[in-house]
Amino acid sequence: MSMRYSFYILGCLSLALVGCSTTPPASVDDACNIFEEKPDWYKASLATEEKYGLPMQIQLAIMRQESSFKHDAAPPRVSILGVPMWWRQSSAYGYAQAKDSTWDWYINKTGNSGADRDDYDDAVDFMGWYASVSQRTLGISKWDTYNQYLAYHEGHGGWKNKTYNKKPWLIRVAKKVDFNARTYGEQLRNCRDRLN
Repeated sequence: MSMRYSFYILGCLSLALVGCSTTPPASVDDACNIFEEKPDWYKASLATEEKYGLPMQIQLAIMRQESSFKHDAAPPRVSILGVPMWWRQSSAYGYAQAKDSTWDWYINKTGNSGADRDDYDDAVDFMGWYASVSQRTLGISKWDTYNQYLAYHEGHGGWKNKTYNKKPWLIRVAKKVDFNARTYGEQLRNCRDRLN
């Protein structure tokens, strides 16, 4: 095989891989723009809303906060004396920033064994499932973005023990997530018919 042909094959493979990667939406401030740019995301979010009753705007607001819509988002690596180590501060990963143990729990309970945290469809399905568990075990309405987010961030035990009360920064974040969900909800009212 000639060197030129090898470079050609390598170039084609690189372009194919770049084409497969998922980039965040160009504009994260408008739910209509997000779903117009990514119609597959709309279908997945609509399916989650219908399956679990978790409104699309809440899915988007939590995902925006957790991963900024990055499929491979992960916490920073631990540093010792300014030198980054190979392990991370948490096992959270992907769109939903689910930890390994929580993701394993989801797979075990739903039987969704092929689910991946860096797949939008699976991430929103996870969010819908988790919100349903929060409603069933903690009594949090699926429309209560503020408390759903606190339970999502702190875990069900943490929410029960009100660990968030010792984290003023988290209270501020939960209020921001709630504001973003309300904004997304207003926007979606104007474009859902068009998206459908």
